[in-house]
Amino acid sequence: MNFMSDRAFVDTNVLVYAHDVDAGDKFRIANEVVDTLWDEGNGAVSVQVLEEFYVNVTRKIRVPLSRPDARVIVRHYRQWCAPLDPAELEAAFQIEDEAQINFWDALIVASALRSGAVKILSEGLNSGQRIAGIVIENPFARLV
Repeated sequence: MNFMSDRAFVDTNVLVYAHDVDAGDKFRIANEVVDTLWDEGNGAVSVQVLEEFYVNVTRKIRVPLSRPDARVIVRHYRQWCAPLDPAELEAAFQIEDEAQINFWDALIVASALRSGAVKILSEGLNSGQRIAGIVIENPFARLV
């Protein structure tokens, strides 16, 4: 795995938009972001993100992907996964308390730290916020 200083951890919502053809401008932007990360070799995700992605694209978007198609995509993104480590749970507990965010978001931050990311691309977290030294960026902020 490439641990360059510009590694970006991709939150579930960005991946979902990249595969939701009905997401309009968010579909276009998410695809640009993901394509750039593939080109540069700087993308990172966690098993948690891939699990959430699978459920969302097969059940919750207007035009769901088939399970076989979604599984192919998940397998493709596995290349971006850092190995799962139970120590992430302890880190998430600490981040949850210190940053006063929910546990699932804290686990995203802990996984991003483990992957060597310097930023998290997310629509759900507060853009511009720094949590545990990682900057949160909303790639869709320019649409607002």
